[in-house]
Amino acid sequence: SVPLLQAARKKNSWNLLELTESELEEQFVRGDGPGGQATNKTNNCVVLKHIPSGIVVKCHQTRSVEKNRKIARGILQEKVDLFYKGEDSDVFKEKKASEKQKQEKKRRAKENLERKKLFKEMQQLDKK
Repeated sequence: SVPLLQAARKKNSWNLLELTESELEEQFVRGDGPGGQATNKTNNCVVLKHIPSGIVVKCHQTRSVEKNRKIARGILQEKVDLFYKGEDSDVFKEKKASEKQKQEKKRRAKENLERKKLFKEMQQLDKK
């Protein structure tokens, strides 16, 4: 189920499982990455664990603890939804649809490239 969990973080997923605060374990830790003293001295990174499933989310996208808490809950909600619903999850369906669109776009780009090559070859043959 690891690939399913990586599909999380897609927008417009309305039919997600609800999380209750009693099922969550929250910690505030020091963030990592660039930022120097601002990240080294503040505990604004949120680590959120869903106890029944064991899923852990770490969020340090902003300098605000409250924003990180909100973002972490959103990510965790999507991952828990994927964990329990699997392929029936809206998040999974969105991921599959976006992959399909991406493949279609690649296919069309490849066809256009082939057409351009053929056109250039035809032009060179006409010049000779």
